Amino acid sequence: MGKPTGFLEYERENGRVIPPEQRIKNFKEFHIPLSRKLQRIQGARCMECGVPFCQAGMMIGGMASGCPLNNLVPEWNDLLYRGNWEQAVRRLLKTNSFPEFTSRVCPALCEAACTCGVNGQPVSTKENEYVIIEYGFESGLLDPRPPKVRTGKKVAVIGSGPAGLAAADLLNRRGHSVTVFERHDRVGGLLMYGIPNMKLDKRIVDRRVKLMTDEGVKFVTGADIGGDPEQGGISSERIMNEFDSTVLACGAANPRDINVPGREAKGIYFAVDFLTATTKSLLDSQFQDGKFIPAKDKKVMVIGGGDTGNDCVGTSIRLGAESVIQLEMMPKAPDERAEDNPWPMWPKVCKTDYGQEEAIYKFGQDPRIYETTVKSFLSDEDGNVCGAELVSLSWTKDPETGRMNMSQIEGSERVIPVDLVLIAAGFLGAQSYVTDAFGVNITPRTTVQTDAGKYATSVPNVYTAGDMHRGQSLVVWAIHEGRECARFVDKNLMGYTNLS
Repeated sequence: MGKPTGFLEYERENGRVIPPEQRIKNFKEFHIPLSRKLQRIQGARCMECGVPFCQAGMMIGGMASGCPLNNLVPEWNDLLYRGNWEQAVRRLLKTNSFPEFTSRVCPALCEAACTCGVNGQPVSTKENEYVIIEYGFESGLLDPRPPKVRTGKKVAVIGSGPAGLAAADLLNRRGHSVTVFERHDRVGGLLMYGIPNMKLDKRIVDRRVKLMTDEGVKFVTGADIGGDPEQGGISSERIMNEFDSTVLACGAANPRDINVPGREAKGIYFAVDFLTATTKSLLDSQFQDGKFIPAKDKKVMVIGGGDTGNDCVGTSIRLGAESVIQLEMMPKAPDERAEDNPWPMWPKVCKTDYGQEEAIYKFGQDPRIYETTVKSFLSDEDGNVCGAELVSLSWTKDPETGRMNMSQIEGSERVIPVDLVLIAAGFLGAQSYVTDAFGVNITPRTTVQTDAGKYATSVPNVYTAGDMHRGQSLVVWAIHEGRECARFVDKNLMGYTNLS
């Protein structure tokens, strides 16, 4: 412990955030880190606890407490404070394949479980991680290091999101020849098209993909495995014949729909399609091609209160929406931890994210409407959505099962004008054309079925990882799954594994 009294001497200091009035003018990242000198001081705040919950990744109360990757947080916080940058980079990469992604988009489960947060502000672990990995790239510590020996084994990874990339990275380092197939025109999956550019600049994704390419991973874009051959689809049989093992990491790509009267109206889109079209048009032409879903001067309604819904709010504002509201079926969470939600459990408190902050600035109020859902959509004579009938909800606990039951409140219906609807109600699981093509068993949740804690599917030499395996989750969980899956594949191919 470099500074035993650091957590007493130094207050938490965060990097600067560009204010909403400036950042909504573009799609650039808006977090400006502290100087390296000041960030080192933040490393001194780490208590190096005897039992570091920050790196535990335990499930408590049905939610993760601490980092699912078991990042060696106290170690690299201490190395950061001491200025031992090279060793800090190496310890960070020991457990995390892509710190440049998690330091930007992870909700920081490590900080929620930090002991300093019991009676004060937690250590700024996420920003510490950011400055360490960016130093690694800038200093050349992450120059390409292709494996010196190849095993002669070939592995196909289907999907280039965080799980697929993590699996490919480790398997390539082991010496296997890895080919990653991506159905879109750019590599990155969720990282490229599911997360807006202002949260994760796509140059950061491209930087990592280039590094992996230089280290020997082969990427094939426009490859829809199991898709229609007339549309460029590639058969699963070809993949399984050409490769010794296959990893399915296609994500949870089935968006949950809102099946109410009027759903067929034009102007109602899934959030994933809205976000994908926006990012693709931004990258292809800076919106000059017009191939995005316009929100300018529109009354936008976002259905869903999660991260994707928030991303839709922020994106709509940047595209010039006239107004934005966000429907949330659940009640508003408390502003502080409830008695039944103590540390180190994940804090179930109300969070005002960047999109909501921007809506408050732009429109003068929080866009979220709680305990509300859509009862029907209205359309004009041309079939365009022009309104939504909303209804308030009531939640009651079943005395026998303890489950919360939802019911609509009679007489609470009201109609509001809307002309763009974005459905961000979550995802159901894997797309059937992929699972059918490979013949793998699926669960009732439409995720790919494996034995508990394992990654082998019902088909020999076919494995799965990420959201396709566990259901919709966080990037950090996807990386965890990809790394764990890589170990299972390696052991099957070689009879043992030395991946760590």
